[in-house]
Amino acid sequence: MEMSSKLLERAVAEISQLPGIGKRTALRLALHLLKQPKEQTEHLTEAILKMRDDIQFCRECHNISDVEVCEICSNHSRDKSIVCVVEDIRDVMAIENTGLFKGIYHVLGGKISPIDGIGPSQLNIPTLVEKVKNGTAKELIFALSSTMEGDTTNFYIYKQIKDCDVVLSAIARGISIGDELEFADEVTLGRSIIHRVPFENSLKNH
Repeated sequence: MEMSSKLLERAVAEISQLPGIGKRTALRLALHLLKQPKEQTEHLTEAILKMRDDIQFCRECHNISDVEVCEICSNHSRDKSIVCVVEDIRDVMAIENTGLFKGIYHVLGGKISPIDGIGPSQLNIPTLVEKVKNGTAKELIFALSSTMEGDTTNFYIYKQIKDCDVVLSAIARGISIGDELEFADEVTLGRSIIHRVPFENSLKNH
């Protein structure tokens, strides 16, 4: 895409690297920013830089947070004995939007995928196992996407803690095979958590 300004061309190239943003959309956004007061662009830039520099990961659940312990983990009304195991922070947001889950979360930061070079050591699995072994977690709800990688990750964690005194459950398969949690509607996702099934049952279905 030829442009009369190299500065604009560079801005478009950077914006188009964002997920779901093509060159044409990037150009539209860049031109929109040019039309806005300079202060508005500065506010946007400051907000992005502030987020990038200051955002933290909760020391307890690995969710994003502005402080050392996130609002969910520090909320005394949440049941810390029930831990919902999810792939990433978008899944936390999706489940929280249902308003039906009152436990806490554990964000793995991905799922085991040998083809992508992601093994168990690259995920937040050790801290989850520790929660189970020290008795903090009484129930784990596996809420990873129902893909081969998600099932592999669930089974790996299961093998690490199967001899521990913990209830293991999985979200009901109201969500289609291969679907990601963030794209499930709130009613379906909420029901899948409420009607969760013993994890051993999910093993028999494979």
